[in-house]
Amino acid sequence: MRLSRIRITAWVSALLIVCCICAYPISVSAENDNNSAIDQLMPAVGSVLVEAGQRQWDTALDDLQYVQQLWDTLQSKEPASETALANDIDSALTEARQKLEIKDIQAAKKSLSTLAKSVDRYISAVQPKSEQDTNRGPETARKLLSYAKESMVAMEQEDWTKAEQSYQYIVKDWKKSESAIRQDQFNVYGQLETQITLVRVNLQADPIKGDQAKLQMQKLISLLEDYSEGKTNNSITTDKHTLKDLLQVLKSARNQVQDGQIDQAAQNMEQFITLWPSVEGEVQLYSAKLYTEIENQMTAVSGYLLSKPPLLAKAIQTMDDMLTSLEPISSNQTYTAWDASLILLREGLEAILVLAALLSYLKRSGIDHGKKWIWSGAGVGLILSFILAVVLHYTISQATSGSTREFIEGITGLVAVIMMLTVGYWMHSKANITAWNNYVKDQVNNALAKGSLWSLFAVSGLAILREGAETTIFYVGMAPSIDPFQLILGISIALAILVVVGYAIIVLSVKLPIRGFFLTATLLIYYLVLRFLGQSIHALQVAGQFPAHTHEYLPSFSWLGMYPTWETSIPQFILLVYIVWQFIIKKPHK
Repeated sequence: MRLSRIRITAWVSALLIVCCICAYPISVSAENDNNSAIDQLMPAVGSVLVEAGQRQWDTALDDLQYVQQLWDTLQSKEPASETALANDIDSALTEARQKLEIKDIQAAKKSLSTLAKSVDRYISAVQPKSEQDTNRGPETARKLLSYAKESMVAMEQEDWTKAEQSYQYIVKDWKKSESAIRQDQFNVYGQLETQITLVRVNLQADPIKGDQAKLQMQKLISLLEDYSEGKTNNSITTDKHTLKDLLQVLKSARNQVQDGQIDQAAQNMEQFITLWPSVEGEVQLYSAKLYTEIENQMTAVSGYLLSKPPLLAKAIQTMDDMLTSLEPISSNQTYTAWDASLILLREGLEAILVLAALLSYLKRSGIDHGKKWIWSGAGVGLILSFILAVVLHYTISQATSGSTREFIEGITGLVAVIMMLTVGYWMHSKANITAWNNYVKDQVNNALAKGSLWSLFAVSGLAILREGAETTIFYVGMAPSIDPFQLILGISIALAILVVVGYAIIVLSVKLPIRGFFLTATLLIYYLVLRFLGQSIHALQVAGQFPAHTHEYLPSFSWLGMYPTWETSIPQFILLVYIVWQFIIKKPHK
């Protein structure tokens, strides 16, 4: 039975990993050659969906016609490819056009969603998942560069209509290909995103801010030239910013507008635009519609402030709308002191329990002189755990870009999930006094059988090092998503409790109810597993390393690490089934 349960635990861990890995190629396959019609098809449908949601009916119909042209081009090249799926797209295109023409927003959204699903099925069927062009980022930059230079020439000639037209080509291609540059060079992506937005701000000002538009366009051209030629400066760092940081900048800008400090407010909005790439992934996963709205609104606010005269009422109203939309997201992102204290408390209590059991067994066996070896081993294990924590902290601190940090958080979190599943099973199996006593007896007897007290040193040292290593891994996975004060507070509370409990158990010989302790600890472990699993996959999605398919009916509870995407919900559902199996179907014997 024990072997069977170990195998099942391993299978659950493997199944969770497979769920993650199988979804990964979806994001990779979507990033092939953007010059081909098939790769432009899905982004184009997405644009129509956004425009329909904003009731921009004429623009939506124009872009739907562009989708039709892409589809016709694709079918002219592959007329016999996947006939049934192709017919679905033809029908969906016809229905979508009809719904857009009658301006029925609900029907239009439904028909466009059907079109998007049909296109997705078709692409999955005809596009090889192994296709991948590693040089696509620089190639995309070269295409954008040609448009940027055209726009710059028009600006120099004061032909602002032509400059705006060339700029719109940049925006259109950027939307379809930004993820390639983001994954290749996150720092470059952030700078390009900022420059493209700043050019737009100055072109939309009333009147146009010609000199500033030229300056920002020249910076954009320089960035594109350097990146496309492989001259990217990798020493440039991007600090990690949170959505709360951006909200503070936005609030400052709003207050400055009210106080009449228009120039300072405009500078703060430029800072908001500069910092936006570091948090946009979080907003995009929460709501693609909101992501698009914020990108439009932040540009609009800057344009209002730069206009002559400044449109202050519109600027304040738009900033208020942005704050209303973003504040609910920022309040639900992080772990708390409760989560931080649970990790150290659980690991620390287990370490104390192991030490107390080893010392007690030696005392009953009349081997009092072995106690110093156990304490020495525990001390060395603690020191090694501290060294491990320092090394991991240093390694992660070198990951300067936002996407890299999110990627490390995601991978580390998934490692922690596997470790916690193993620990959870182990604790569940020890949830009776006989099993625990046999475990301690085996550990000590195996050490003494080797005829050396160094074996006791090794047993206690490895026990503490194991707990310390687990604690370190858990905190590394948690650190990017928790406020430093909350982390310190949680650790401090746990340490205070551990000191009291440790003194009571080891010095005063207070007996801890083994069954109650292990069952409670197991429940806490599974809570952390569920949350870590969701948070880790979510972090990989934010980093652009994992696909994200959202649905309004999926649950969203940040305190459980639940996000409304299929990629987070399915693994968590599998995990919940496993937990129910552990506690209900397979109750531990008393």
